[in-house]
Amino acid sequence: MEQKKLTRPVTGRTLCGVCAGLANYLNVDVTIVRLLFAIGTFLTAFITGIIAYLICVLIMPEEQA
Repeated sequence: MEQKKLTRPVTGRTLCGVCAGLANYLNVDVTIVRLLFAIGTFLTAFITGIIAYLICVLIMPEEQA
């Protein structure tokens, strides 16, 4: 059984691939992850969501081609 890795994909991403990477890791549709992230960002006055996204960009490695 192959171990799943949390990575930012090269294809299928909008900005940096954080939501697409989370969707691939959780095996759900990327639209659901993007909507949840947008709602969470809006409800936390934008600061928490933006900081969380930037941290994920720095921590999550990019997928190897």
